[in-house]
Amino acid sequence: MAATELSIVRKSILPKNGDSWQSVAARCLPGTPETDAVSKLQSWNLHVFMRASGAAGSMRGTNPILPSDVIFIEPPRA
Repeated sequence: MAATELSIVRKSILPKNGDSWQSVAARCLPGTPETDAVSKLQSWNLHVFMRASGAAGSMRGTNPILPSDVIFIEPPRA
């Protein structure tokens, strides 16, 4: 792999305290319908969306986004 390929960095953010998928979508994917934007973000960030929440009986993907999470705001490169 060439060094130039390694220098391309996928766009990401560190969320603000209290951010949700909807608030990140509104801020980072303006002009995209909310449902589509949230779906894209969740598919690009399975490491957050599918994380076990630790709460008994909670559904996957319902856990909060933490300020320490890295949230990708663009798809993986081919």
